[in-house]
Amino acid sequence: MSLVPTLDLLHGAVAARTGVAAFNVIHLETAEALVAAAEESHRPVILQISQNCVAYHGSLEPIARGALALASESSAHVAVHLDHAEDEELTRRAIDLGFGSVMFDGSTLAYDATVPATVRVVEYAHANDVSVEAELGEIGGKDGAHAPGVRTDPDEARRFVAETGVDALAVAVGSSHAMTERTAQLDLDLIAALRHAVPVPLVLHGSSGVADQTIEAAIRAGITKVNVSTHLNRYFTEAIRAYLGANPDVVDSRRYVRAGRAAVAEEAARLLTLFDVAARLPGGTATARP
Repeated sequence: MSLVPTLDLLHGAVAARTGVAAFNVIHLETAEALVAAAEESHRPVILQISQNCVAYHGSLEPIARGALALASESSAHVAVHLDHAEDEELTRRAIDLGFGSVMFDGSTLAYDATVPATVRVVEYAHANDVSVEAELGEIGGKDGAHAPGVRTDPDEARRFVAETGVDALAVAVGSSHAMTERTAQLDLDLIAALRHAVPVPLVLHGSSGVADQTIEAAIRAGITKVNVSTHLNRYFTEAIRAYLGANPDVVDSRRYVRAGRAAVAEEAARLLTLFDVAARLPGGTATARP
């Protein structure tokens, strides 16, 4: 068990006709909570470190080494992934540190500029046995850079995957980043069309804004990797608010941060179980794991 390649988890989920959870690391406490959730639920998890997270910490290496150490020591299957990197050099640094996958986000670029940049990332990653996720079609909510109404075109997706050699594709199907209410409506027919059009696993970003039953339906339609961040951040923050409200004199930060960590671990374990919908799919199996 312990640290595993991201692509192993994705291919295992495809074979099992289920979903695999990818949760964003904000700081070491969230990474600890996510690994604990994987161990508690006996399900795999992908720890994601975003370019925004790197900027917050001021450097990739400290938070990356912490996440990689937790993954290596865990009894669960844990992969470590670089999320939403717009900087090609950052993808190379993550690969050199031992990440199992990187996401290169060229979604703000014109198609003709996105393809060669993605190919450069893929060539370096594949030379180091690392997989690459890319995004085609703009997913709403990231600092106003994306238009929420945009959708990924299946024909363009097929062409993009063939031209770049990416191993997973994040698609725009109705979700939006940073939503605090779970009201997003997904285009399930488009997910099915994309699943038929491309030979690589599909990724749903912005899943914090998607209700449980809609995520299950999306997995059935063809989504494999399900990204969640804001939803778990809310659990962390609300638990700390509640602890400080009940204990106004506390000064030891470990006490209230521990409450946040526990809340994230509990909700993450629930989501890990939810995404493992194989047992409720005709012909599916919940036991096929890498």
